[in-house]
Amino acid sequence: MKIKLEQEISAEKQEMRKAFCDTLLELSEYNKNIVVMDADLMGAMGTKPFAEKYPERTIDCGIQEANMIGAAAGLSAVGMIPFAHTFGAFASRRAFDQVFLSGAYAKSNIKVIGSDPGITAQINGGTHMPFEDMGLMCSVPGMTVIEPTDIAMLRWALKEMAGAYGMHYMRLVRKSCMKIYQDGSQFDMNRAVTLKDGTDVTVIASGYCVAEAIKAGEILKGRGIDARIINVFCWKPIDQETIINAAIETGAVVTAENHNVMTGLGAAVANVIVKNRPVPMEMVGVQDEFGEVGFVDYLSERFGLNAEHIVKAAVKAAARKG
Repeated sequence: MKIKLEQEISAEKQEMRKAFCDTLLELSEYNKNIVVMDADLMGAMGTKPFAEKYPERTIDCGIQEANMIGAAAGLSAVGMIPFAHTFGAFASRRAFDQVFLSGAYAKSNIKVIGSDPGITAQINGGTHMPFEDMGLMCSVPGMTVIEPTDIAMLRWALKEMAGAYGMHYMRLVRKSCMKIYQDGSQFDMNRAVTLKDGTDVTVIASGYCVAEAIKAGEILKGRGIDARIINVFCWKPIDQETIINAAIETGAVVTAENHNVMTGLGAAVANVIVKNRPVPMEMVGVQDEFGEVGFVDYLSERFGLNAEHIVKAAVKAAARKG
């Protein structure tokens, strides 16, 4: 891995959807098998420039998410590499049977992209707010499940996905996100990233919650608690070694995710810890609820996903060490 962190966290100057389209355009210059598919959301996802340059490799399936995955399986069968996008709620819940059978069971090579994860769906509301997409996809045998943290990681992940045969699910913020890594950083799908070392408690975060976890680490430092901050961006296969070492070395763990804790990162980390190194653990995330209409600032407080909630969980986990 060649990873460089930004000195200060700030908002990305570019929207993630533009970086998504730009990267696919770059990859398609030398990989003639890449196909971009969508379910009537090319405008929303910003992939119209791809359609303009490669109309013969662009398929807008309309509002037919399940059919899109079936068509993607057919394209895979003849050697193409389909990147099939729709909102995360529809990519997971609505098309799950096709992903499971036509995709994974048939050993297809489909890259499923679910945008607007969790609270980033904002005013689209509860029907479009997936708090369960990663959990569903983690339950599919052989599926690689990814949540890129920022644009640098997104660009790297798309290149990795294009070059690796098999089923992948990526949940992807469409618009703004926080910049954590410097451009050109290279990651390892099998290794989590330790953003900050620490000895008192470990905070394991993904996606939207990574920037909040870093903020929480600074607040905890002021309270005399040395927090280790880890970015687990690949939920499956998950980096068990880093998680186990963190549990051993800090003795307490907190997970932070923009997802339902019952089936998400918290559940995945707990599965590793309880089998290998049981320690006090707290889970910051959606507590088995449906989404609702609102903007991110309101929703992060409403569902307890911000730095303040991570701090409270870390203090509680550290105190439970006994």
